[in-house]
Amino acid sequence: MRFDTRLIHAAQPPDPTTGAVNPPVYLSTTFAQPAPGTDQEFVYGRTGNPTRRVLERALADLEGGRVGLAFSSGMGALSTLLENLPSGRRIVAVDDLYGGTWRMFEHHRRQFGLDVQYVNMTDPGAVEAAVAAAPTAWVYAESPTNPLLRLVDLRAVARIAHAHRALFVVDNTFASPANQRPIEHGADVVLHSTTKYIGGHSDVLGGALIVRDRRLGERLAWLQNAVGAVPSPFDCYLLLRGLRTLGVRMRAHAASARAVAQTLERDRRVVAVWYPGSPRHPQHALARRQMEGYGGMVSFELKGGLRAARRFLRGLRIFTLAESLGGVESLVDHPASMTHASVPRSEREAHGVRDGLIRLSCGIEDPADLVEDVRRGLARG
Repeated sequence: MRFDTRLIHAAQPPDPTTGAVNPPVYLSTTFAQPAPGTDQEFVYGRTGNPTRRVLERALADLEGGRVGLAFSSGMGALSTLLENLPSGRRIVAVDDLYGGTWRMFEHHRRQFGLDVQYVNMTDPGAVEAAVAAAPTAWVYAESPTNPLLRLVDLRAVARIAHAHRALFVVDNTFASPANQRPIEHGADVVLHSTTKYIGGHSDVLGGALIVRDRRLGERLAWLQNAVGAVPSPFDCYLLLRGLRTLGVRMRAHAASARAVAQTLERDRRVVAVWYPGSPRHPQHALARRQMEGYGGMVSFELKGGLRAARRFLRGLRIFTLAESLGGVESLVDHPASMTHASVPRSEREAHGVRDGLIRLSCGIEDPADLVEDVRRGLARG
C-alpha cells in the first residue's frame, strides 16, 4: 500500500469482535488472567493496552521500524530513551536544538554524568570530528531543526555514527513520516512529539519512539513499562484519528508555508527566511533528496530585533501567539522568549536564535488569508 493508504489501514484493521472500523477505546486498567503467572498480551494498563497497541504498530509501520512505543509526551519519550544510557556516557547533539531537549540535557542529565557536545550538523565533517574525538554513545539530531529549520544529511551522519558504533537518534517531529522517514536513511531510533503533526489538532499530548532493531526496541519497551510515561487510551485514539488525515493535512500545511515564505522573502523588513521548500534555502538540494514534502514551519528574522518582533506579533489576527506547532490552526512563536527561553542568551544567539526571530506554524487555513495576516504584521513594523 502507498503511504496515504497505509495511514488509514496499516495496523488498523476493523475490530475483530464487533467489526468497528475505528479501533475501540479500551479504558480498563487491568485485564483478567486465565491462571496465575500465565503469559498473555495484556495484564495491566501501564504495561500494555489494546488501543495503544494499534497506535504503536501503526507508527512503526509508517516510519519503517520494527518496534513502535507511545508515550505521554515527547519529553516522556526522550526521558525514557535516556534511561537506557548509563551514567558517564557521551553524546554528540545538534546545536540548533529544541529548548526543552537542551534543558533536559543541561539542567537535569548532566548532574548524572551525561556529557554532551553540541555540533553544527549541517557540516558532516564537524560531526565526524566530534564523534571521533572520544567514545560516543549517541549522535542526536533534529532535521529540520527547531527553530531555524536547518537540515542534517541523514545518510552521511548515519554512516559516521555507525562507523564509531554510536546510535543515531533523529527527532522527526517537524517533518512527520509523511515528509521524511529517517530509518530509511540509516537512523536507529526516531523520536516524535506526537502532540504536533501526528495529532494535528492541538488537543492531545503524546510522544513516540520508533526503533529499527527489535532487541533495542524490546529493551525500550521494558523501560516504557518501568518508567511509566504512557499515554491514556483516549489519547491513543485521538492520535490514531490524527494519523488518518496526516497526508492531506501535510500537503495543506506545505501549501500555506510556501505562500508565506515567498511573501517574507520579498519583504525588505525581513533579514532572512528559513523554509526548506524554498530554492533560497541553503540546503534546498538536500531537502529535495531526503524529504518528500517540506512541512508547514517557516522561521524568519526581522530587522529591529525584539521591538520589531513585538510590533509584528501585535499586528496578527489569524496566527495565534502560542507555543507548540503542527495543528490545523496557524500559530506564531517568539523562540527567544518562549520555546528557547531556558537557553542562555549568549548560547542561543550564537546559534542564531536572536530576539528578532519569529517561528510560524502555518495551518490549513486558506493560504491567501495567512499571507494577508503576515503582511498585516509586517506593516506594523
